[in-house]
Amino acid sequence: MSQSLEPPPPPRPEHDPFAALRQSSFVLYSLNRIGATIGMAMMQAILAWHVYDVSGSVLNLGFLGLVRFGPSLAMSMIGGAVADTYDRRMVMIASRSVPFTGAALLAVATTGGWVSVPLIFALSAMMGIAMAFEGPARVALLPAIVKPETFENAVTVSNTMQKLAQTTGPALAGGIIALAGPGASYMAFCVVTLISVPPLLFLRYKHDGSGRKGVSIAAIKEGISFVARRQVLLGAMTLDMFAVIFGGAEALLPVYAADILHTGPAGYGILRTAMQVGAFAMSFIMVMRRPVRQTGRALIYTVIVYGIFTIVFGLARDYMLAIVVYGLIGAADQVSVVMRQTTIQLSTPDALRGRVSSVNQVFVGASSQIGAMRAGFVAAVTGATFAVVSGGIGAIVVAALIAWRMPQLVNYEIPRYDPDREASAAGEDGAPPGAVVGTAASGPGAGNPDAPGRR
Repeated sequence: MSQSLEPPPPPRPEHDPFAALRQSSFVLYSLNRIGATIGMAMMQAILAWHVYDVSGSVLNLGFLGLVRFGPSLAMSMIGGAVADTYDRRMVMIASRSVPFTGAALLAVATTGGWVSVPLIFALSAMMGIAMAFEGPARVALLPAIVKPETFENAVTVSNTMQKLAQTTGPALAGGIIALAGPGASYMAFCVVTLISVPPLLFLRYKHDGSGRKGVSIAAIKEGISFVARRQVLLGAMTLDMFAVIFGGAEALLPVYAADILHTGPAGYGILRTAMQVGAFAMSFIMVMRRPVRQTGRALIYTVIVYGIFTIVFGLARDYMLAIVVYGLIGAADQVSVVMRQTTIQLSTPDALRGRVSSVNQVFVGASSQIGAMRAGFVAAVTGATFAVVSGGIGAIVVAALIAWRMPQLVNYEIPRYDPDREASAAGEDGAPPGAVVGTAASGPGAGNPDAPGRR
């Protein structure tokens, strides 16, 4: 008598580290982002050099960042509403035209000999406004053009390319300034910006304007309210913000290089580079490994590790140890970036992604500015070592508090992708193409239609 046997379970699919790059839309998106990132990194380096060259004032270097940050913060929420209302590709292209125009004007002014610090500040402010519109549109566009099951891979690959571009931009700017002066470097920025635009025009993306509320106070409030009501979103943003406020040691690197590690300018440059090298190495590792499903738990653990490495760096007195540990801080920060972006984007409906991204952009921008101020103030009162070590402890405490008070973030998992279920949901509920349908796999919010993790 024959005995029927259950068929063996299907083999676990192998991880494809190039899954996102096999999609033409993502390749075009990446080409655009590489060009745009190189251009913006170039422009920031050019502006810093030029304002100091023209004025000779260190104070103006501080004002340069503030002039860019203020308008960006003020316009971020409007930028998010615009990204949710209009074609995100066109919003990105229109945003790039603003610094392009300003750079062309500065190229003419520099060549003609009538450039001034107020004019440079004006371009910096224009860049801030443009970033407030371009940032939410760029972030919200990515989930709509890649397969849901490859989204984390797309985020990781995109961040890896961004790290390379951020390293290339300042080096390119410095070389052009050395060879031909600031005027030529502004023209080079214009060329890079023009080259980055065509990939967006060829990118296949259908903007669905149905049900959108347009640019209004009500639409902006809806985005803020959506974040405030969801532990996953609010927790991820809050965790990152306070980790940067407490744990950021970058503002005190000159003090460590000159007075604690005694390495001088050359050592200072290597120390700053160590963080980017660590972030890039971790990006490569994350591309090659399987995606993390428990992104909420990973985010909490990563911030704790980030805080521990910050404490070790603060206590380091050996230069080589400091380089290694600061590289590990960059690696931990990169994991945090990918986990946060994946969690936020996959917890947000497409119609709200621009506004949610703009809220996140406010959190990120504010944390960088406040973190630098905190580090400088505490160091002035108590010393650089105490400022860095106490900041690392603060990051760990914040992670523990958020894990305790926001269990939905801790338990959040990337929803499993089910193409049959997605097609059914699209037919019944009108879900947009490419939406992930499902709930968080575990946690208090599972099964609740308003809970985090549902799209």
